[in-house]
Amino acid sequence: MSDDVSVEATGETVGEAKWAALRELEQLAPGIDREAVRFQVLSEGERGLLGVGYTPARVLATVERPAVPGASPAESSAEDDGGEGGVARSLLERSLAALGVSGTISVVEEDDVVTATVSGQDLGVLIGRHGQMIDALQYLANTIAHRAVGEDRRRIVIDAAGYRARRATTLESLARRSAEQASATGRPVELEPMSAVERRLVHEALKDDPEVETESEGMEPHRYVVVLPRRSVD
Repeated sequence: MSDDVSVEATGETVGEAKWAALRELEQLAPGIDREAVRFQVLSEGERGLLGVGYTPARVLATVERPAVPGASPAESSAEDDGGEGGVARSLLERSLAALGVSGTISVVEEDDVVTATVSGQDLGVLIGRHGQMIDALQYLANTIAHRAVGEDRRRIVIDAAGYRARRATTLESLARRSAEQASATGRPVELEPMSAVERRLVHEALKDDPEVETESEGMEPHRYVVVLPRRSVD
């Protein structure tokens, strides 16, 4: 006999909160029918003036737990199509179909990383605000690959329309400007909330800067980077 499993998740938008909930359900109940997931919007979220007082969107997701544990469709595809590349391609195909977006998927496999890239028009909904949607898909792809392939799996990178390179350039520029401001004023500079992937890019961009240091503060999904003047050592 099957039963229901439910999770509550948050995000900057209702759509991102739904993807976060799907990601958690995939981990709690492998093999779920994602099309059968029922969503209840608890809060649509609200951004305060100048970003102050931000309230995330919240959803409750419920689905029937499979009576007999088994491989999810993406995992079966991984076995049929070939490991991590199959996982990434299958997940992206299902995501594009669910979002009603057209795109061409290409998969490049290297020794330690598999990069799946979607090209096409109007891929903003697939990328999400500050890449939160595409980061969630990348996290989900790696989670599925871990179950399907095992500990020796290669890392999966999900990209769309060159977003990763563009966003990395933007964040590196932001990091440099924030470092200059922190150094000039002697005061910490708080950046907007970012995903773990984006916070890592900022930390990397400034790790060798002799005048500033960085640290992450706050709780997910509102964790952010603070750029601080480096403390002098007497």
